[in-house]
Amino acid sequence: MVAQFFGLKLRLLANLFRRSPWQVVGLVVGLLYGLGVAVALLIALISLRFVGEPVFIRDVLTVAGSIVVLGFSVIPIVVGMDDSMDPRKFAFLGIPNRSLSLGLAGSALIGVPALTLTIVLLGTVFTWSRGIGQTLLALISAGLILVTCILLSRVSASLAAFLLSTRRSREFTGLIGVVLLVLISPLVVVLLSTDWGRHGRTLLGTLAAILGWTPLGAAWAVPGDASTGAWGAAILKLLIAAVSAYALWLIWQVVVARMLVSPGREAAAKQYSGLGWFDRLPHGSVGAIAARTFTYWARDSRYWVSLIMIPIVPIIAVLPLSIAGVPLHYLALLPVPLMCIFLGWTMHNDVAYDSTAIWLHVASGTRGVADRIGRLIPAVFMGIPLIGIGSAISISFYGDWSVLPSMLGVSTCIFLAGLGFSSYTSTRFPYPVTKPGDSPFAQPQASDTASALVQSLTFTGSIIVASPALIFAYLGIFTDPSWHLRALGAGLGLGLVAVVVGIWVGSRAFDRRGPEMIASAQRA
Repeated sequence: MVAQFFGLKLRLLANLFRRSPWQVVGLVVGLLYGLGVAVALLIALISLRFVGEPVFIRDVLTVAGSIVVLGFSVIPIVVGMDDSMDPRKFAFLGIPNRSLSLGLAGSALIGVPALTLTIVLLGTVFTWSRGIGQTLLALISAGLILVTCILLSRVSASLAAFLLSTRRSREFTGLIGVVLLVLISPLVVVLLSTDWGRHGRTLLGTLAAILGWTPLGAAWAVPGDASTGAWGAAILKLLIAAVSAYALWLIWQVVVARMLVSPGREAAAKQYSGLGWFDRLPHGSVGAIAARTFTYWARDSRYWVSLIMIPIVPIIAVLPLSIAGVPLHYLALLPVPLMCIFLGWTMHNDVAYDSTAIWLHVASGTRGVADRIGRLIPAVFMGIPLIGIGSAISISFYGDWSVLPSMLGVSTCIFLAGLGFSSYTSTRFPYPVTKPGDSPFAQPQASDTASALVQSLTFTGSIIVASPALIFAYLGIFTDPSWHLRALGAGLGLGLVAVVVGIWVGSRAFDRRGPEMIASAQRA
């Protein structure tokens, strides 16, 4: 039975090479890259055999190995890829649950991740071949690690295929994955800024001591403990690893048994009453477009994913600066302007999100000024409380309320300037975006450099327009507080001029380029 599953998995992998030439080239490059990394790690691990610092090597391998085990459990859920060996595909064959579980788990050994992990684990056996006992424990530990990772990946992939079958759940999980990756970036900065020569080994040893007693790192720490003379700790950790692997095997059998008798999930149909925002806003062209845009922001994942990412941007910017030694009370002034510039920037390609539905505007003779104003109303409704409440919170952390006019002026100017530039670029320079209903993370490739130019124009243009208010705010903080009122006046004035001019030129471009916008939507 296991041999038949191995043959099936090999045939599935062979079918991957029957795709288009470019897909085959990408697949081969990925295989070579994975094997190259594995061979490089194997050479590095073999060289560690001749290094006389077993404690340090044990700590490094325990921490790194724990991350690998965690990756095998998390990546299948975050990625949410289709499982070619889904247990439900074998429901009608009458295979006993234990045989099916064993065959599916064994087939997972055929693949680039399992092959790479096997090569690395062979390297760890060479690393700890410093005696008969250490070598034997290294072999047993390597086998337990391989079994644990394979079972973790199978359980995670099956749960992802079962629980994330609806589009909304996959989008939500993908968003969580992106947020986690973004939030990890400050941790990378911390690691890079750590003085490893003075504090690195202490930090590494503390992490290894904790992870070594968990299912994540117990098996990785076993041969290292034996090489340092801690045979008792090595045996106890080996028991932890063995019990964890056996528990995963039992969980895997339960998952397979449950999936064989459970149908796939289907998205629940929602019932809506009334016309929503179309009932609440005026029944003119501006109100209708604003109502539709409000509906997009609430229901379309392409919009709310962007909204969720906006509060994360200040975290990415503030944490590295705080680590670099910038005083915290100055950093309190950054989050609101950063969120404002990105809120205005999100509208820079708004017309393209309509896809082919933009023909309704052109065919109905909708005036460009109505379209431009209607699309900006939801952003303004979100920007006003962000600027007002956010500025008050930032200044309370800063500790000097005389800076409040500058904060309001700079944030308002950057936000309105971004809306002004977006009003023009979204009609004059639309570029391909994700189609309605598709995953917000499946961004298509633009045919030229238009996307980068448009994004840069909107982003940098907003900062350039707000530069006088920024200069006045700087002078108010470091020279004379009387500059704060000038920063407020300059920010409000320049921001209003920028958004009015942007609406004007954008509406003219909309009126002139109706057929071009439809053609652009069809090409995307």
